[in-house]
Amino acid sequence: MNIKLHTPKSLKMGSGMASAKQFLLSLLATSVSIALTFGTAAIIDYNAKQKSKREIVMMVMYDMHNSLKSIEEADSKIRLSMDVQRQIAEDTTQFDKLRFQMARLIPRAVYTETTERIFSSSIETINTVGNVLFTENVAEFYQNRQLYKTTICDSIANEVTRQAPISIKGTLDFDFMSYAILSCYFLKDLRHLYHQCKQMMDVTDEEIEAYRKEKEQMEKSISEEQGNNSDQNEVIQLQEKINAAKEKIN
Repeated sequence: MNIKLHTPKSLKMGSGMASAKQFLLSLLATSVSIALTFGTAAIIDYNAKQKSKREIVMMVMYDMHNSLKSIEEADSKIRLSMDVQRQIAEDTTQFDKLRFQMARLIPRAVYTETTERIFSSSIETINTVGNVLFTENVAEFYQNRQLYKTTICDSIANEVTRQAPISIKGTLDFDFMSYAILSCYFLKDLRHLYHQCKQMMDVTDEEIEAYRKEKEQMEKSISEEQGNNSDQNEVIQLQEKINAAKEKIN
């Protein structure tokens, strides 16, 4: 017995049901395509923002790290100056020898404000980081960094300059202790803000060290390139002088 299967008339090409089915399939394919396109674009945009965020965070954390090291060195010099005071007080005949050592111990907070300006001047940069507390901590760190420089480093340098040439009495009466205590408070706050920022943004010491090496390598490459350009310019200038001299001969 032969059994023949026939497509229902309602699903045959040209029928209303077939057209509706074709339309739904086409609509589904289009929707999936749009979803994939926008979904992929959203993922790419998200990853780009996350990368920018991390680059900004690492730039700021590296700047804070270097600033903290500079201020720790300044704090150390204040303590060493107090130790020189002690040695002179115990044996005043050592004054002529040790006073020059004290002059080299004037504390200095060495840093640039480039990263601070980049981070603080652009609302877009702050929005990219997207962490209000981190932004506030960074701003407070930079404020305290500047205060440390002016109230401690610059003040000591100005006082030493005003007292020159330094006498034994002037050296022993210099109030390094007040500066040392103030330095301790500043350093404690700066370290606290720095470590809070590290924890907030999940930054490790290893990442900061890797960033340092990458930055130094980049700066080295730029320096070498500038050196090569300098060599080329020197050669060109030398040739110009030769040409000028040749013209005079002719």
